[in-house]
Amino acid sequence: MQQHEEEISNKEVYRVQGFTCTNCAGKFESNVKSLPGVTDAQVNFGAAKITVMGNATVEELEKAGAFENLKITPEKQRIIEKKEPFWKENWNVLLSLLLMAAGYYLASHYGEEALVPALAFGAAIIIGGYELFKKGIKNLFQLQFDMNTLMTVAIIGAAAIGEWGEGAVVVLLFAISEALERYSMQKARQSIRSLMDIAPKEALIRRGSAEMTISVDDIQVGDVMIVKPGQKLAMDGVVIKGTSTLNQAAITGESVPVAKTVDDEVFAGTLNEEGLLEVRVTKHVEDTTISKIIHLVEEAQAERAPSQAFVDRFAKYYTPAIMVLALGIATIPPLLGGDWGDWIYRGLSLLVVGCPCALVISTPISIVTAIGNAAKNGVLIKGGIHLEEAGRISAVAFDKTGTLTKGFPEVTDIAVFGEHSEGEMLSIAAVIEKGSQHPLASAIVRKAEQMGADLSISVDHFQSITGKGVKASVGQQQYYIGSPKLFDELEAEVSSSIREQITMLQTQGKTVMVLGTQHEVIALIAVADAVRDSSKAVINELHSIGVKKTIMLTGDNQATANAIGQQLGVAEIKAELLPQDKLDYIKKLRGEYSHVAMVGDGVNDAPALAASTVGIAMGGAGTDTALETADIALMADDLRKLPYTIRLSKKTLAIIKQNVSFSLGIKLLALMLIVPGWLTLWLAILADMGATLIVTLNSLRLLKIKKEK
Repeated sequence: MQQHEEEISNKEVYRVQGFTCTNCAGKFESNVKSLPGVTDAQVNFGAAKITVMGNATVEELEKAGAFENLKITPEKQRIIEKKEPFWKENWNVLLSLLLMAAGYYLASHYGEEALVPALAFGAAIIIGGYELFKKGIKNLFQLQFDMNTLMTVAIIGAAAIGEWGEGAVVVLLFAISEALERYSMQKARQSIRSLMDIAPKEALIRRGSAEMTISVDDIQVGDVMIVKPGQKLAMDGVVIKGTSTLNQAAITGESVPVAKTVDDEVFAGTLNEEGLLEVRVTKHVEDTTISKIIHLVEEAQAERAPSQAFVDRFAKYYTPAIMVLALGIATIPPLLGGDWGDWIYRGLSLLVVGCPCALVISTPISIVTAIGNAAKNGVLIKGGIHLEEAGRISAVAFDKTGTLTKGFPEVTDIAVFGEHSEGEMLSIAAVIEKGSQHPLASAIVRKAEQMGADLSISVDHFQSITGKGVKASVGQQQYYIGSPKLFDELEAEVSSSIREQITMLQTQGKTVMVLGTQHEVIALIAVADAVRDSSKAVINELHSIGVKKTIMLTGDNQATANAIGQQLGVAEIKAELLPQDKLDYIKKLRGEYSHVAMVGDGVNDAPALAASTVGIAMGGAGTDTALETADIALMADDLRKLPYTIRLSKKTLAIIKQNVSFSLGIKLLALMLIVPGWLTLWLAILADMGATLIVTLNSLRLLKIKKEK
């Protein structure tokens, strides 16, 4: 193929089909690094990718992985993976099983020492273990000791001492174990593969007066994309025409569709449920939010967690140690007068049971599964180290504005005095404030629109009173709206009961705006940055899952902070903080609690996010800063994803510990069985295969952890 011949310079990323295990991936990486023209290479086993620095052809890369029968494809080239039936993918295993059964049948008729059953067992060994022997024998000559080497020596040794039947059982069970490991990694990778298929590969584009369906690779920034009801968006962009609701679950994990209209941002991979939309494309296909998520998740799966680094270091010394120990068991007792056949058999059993399959896979499959699950639920975890750290969090600090609160002011209370109606006063306040750009004014106008107030009333003589409020004429009456201090200066009549009401609202953390004439107060309108509906429940849930302390950090005044903090039930409130103060406080918290998370918007809180053990950004969808700076990004503006993330992380830590402990425990138990001679070859491989299967199934339990509704 032409692609096999084209030269790749500098840095290229390829997708790899055919990885069977982490050891094989490591060997492939080493082979690629030794290619002429390649300066460095890095395999991402979790994402089944390799990054190559230097010059190499695809054909050279495939030769470097010849013993694995790998298929290499440039990352940008779309591939359609053919799913072969299980029997077709594993025909050699099935044939080996039939030959082994035939061998035992013949042995029952002709005796185990006869030539015919030995030939059947030999054929079962060769057919079932062909790929294993290719790698194992090569490694043996190169003095590279991995599980392929261990198994190859054990099986050849079994045949040499006449244990053909047990050799065939070992080959068959190892082949089944390999097939299960391959299947489990494919299952773990499916969460990311499914993300890749979310966004369409083509879109209907209007250029000038012409409409055409073209590949997303050919769509340019500024093109107008037409999205019909029931279709998915192929590109990120901004709505320029139409109104609809979009299901954004693929990006943000939100289960409820979101309303979109003109000037709203939309993302590739989201589903248009109702109306016809015209969207101006704002990003190239490789820069869309879904593309960034996929890239960051795959990079995260490649990053080795601390527990995985420990396992890798342990396995590096463990495997050669098993080889030396097995050699000692096979030779030293016979030299001291023991039976050679018996002790060689025990040494071979140790080689088989010492195979580190379960131990090596115990951590990466858990990390890959958890990070993939999180991505599908709208949480981007940028590496195994952050996943593990999130599981150890004992204190969580929250920014207030936009995190615990909605981030914009809302009208919370309206008090009307005299014979005026609430609707009438709100209409007057709104039509006056329509001329103001102040956020508090916008809150009053929004509230009036929600209540269906009449905003068509004409306003005359509008004038801003700097720092205090505004005045304007509505009908024949001049009204003032602003702070209580404004009415003190006007010397308007303010009763003690009204003053008490103002004070009460202010102690609740609300900003009070007074509406009245030059002589009297007609209404009070309280405005506050409303607390998110989910904030209190999230704080309570964090405490229930083991977080020892929750803290609210804000630059707001102490009264407002106290009111909101007490309403939410946070353990500590720190107000009137500058960014530097937040940073210093996070450092102090780390000294007290070691593992501290900071939850913020990813921009204003950047120093504090960086200083925390785990920086968690809210609303990462479409926000490059949040995706790049935070360790974890909650893609939707939904704080309820935080407890889910910590629960997932804690469960992942627990499962990794279970896997490692079980893998080492089963080895230790099997080693003890060698002393009395109870460990047979088939029992050794069964223990190894069983451990691998149990570790795999245990890790896949992480797929079941979901965000609570």
